[in-house]
Amino acid sequence: MKKQIVISDPFPRTLDLIFTKEKTKELKNKYKILTVPEKNKKKFYENNIDKATFILGQPDLNKKILSKAKKLKAIINVESNFMNNVDYKYCFKKRIHVIATSPVFSKPVAEIALGMTLSLLRNIHDAHFDFIKGKEKYGLESNLKASLLSGKKIGLIGFGDLARSLYPLLLPFTKDISIYDPWVPKKIIRNLGFKSINLNQIFKNCEIIYVLAAVTTKNKNLIDKKLLNKLNSNSLFILMSRAAVVNFKDLIKRVKKGDIFVATDVFPQEPVKKNDPIRKVKNILFSAHRAGALKSAFFNMGNIVLKDMDLISKNLQPKHCKIAKLKTVSLLASKPVAIN
Repeated sequence: MKKQIVISDPFPRTLDLIFTKEKTKELKNKYKILTVPEKNKKKFYENNIDKATFILGQPDLNKKILSKAKKLKAIINVESNFMNNVDYKYCFKKRIHVIATSPVFSKPVAEIALGMTLSLLRNIHDAHFDFIKGKEKYGLESNLKASLLSGKKIGLIGFGDLARSLYPLLLPFTKDISIYDPWVPKKIIRNLGFKSINLNQIFKNCEIIYVLAAVTTKNKNLIDKKLLNKLNSNSLFILMSRAAVVNFKDLIKRVKKGDIFVATDVFPQEPVKKNDPIRKVKNILFSAHRAGALKSAFFNMGNIVLKDMDLISKNLQPKHCKIAKLKTVSLLASKPVAIN
């Protein structure tokens, strides 16, 4: 039987990053791989897209180039975020699946979000550095501003993969969870035992707020000074999805008042410049966009890609990767990652 052709264009990922040796062997045994060269990509696609059943990556694909892809069954985005560089309407019309491997990052990000929460509440990171400097405080003196996660009022902004991996980790500590997500029916949220409330209520009432929403054309800079100024003293604000959802200048001004605590894994520009003033801002716990970047997550990416390729080859629906939906994907505004 003739092998189906896969165009391999996973930049900035590489096949050896997302497939174990065993899974790479499986991929090559099942499919013929055509690797996109670094130069003359456009010409490569013009000459080869008509042969391909799968594209591994999400390169720029307009209607003109897609119209040549008579055998194409799926575009598999291993960058993780759907981007506005594909003619989704054409893909839906021609029943070409557009799927992404973002679910593999939800658990790693959720776990580090919980870790950052506990570190902020109990001042673990600062106490560690104080000890190294010989400035440690013992007993109660070191915990004058510390508090428990147990019983805290939690607010989740966004209820996609990240939130659905995070809330089970929070439930042993607190059942008081409120959610804002205009895309998710309130009934679904309430059936889980949570409150569905608006953004103003989230910022007024919640003690710990997690930003977990994907960035869209409608929510850029959604969280600004008006909302941030509603935060109560000693509130925690934890940003785990995309920086563009938050007006970063407003966030820095708010945290400089000294009465709230922030943790962030993402920044408006990455990598952050060495002389960026943000590095000197107190009350922020920094993480260099590393929350989801585990070897196990990248290898899991390869696993779910192979599983869904197998399903799609049999004309079945993919069920492991995230499936693009026309209603929402046209609004997405993520930038491609530059660093793995």
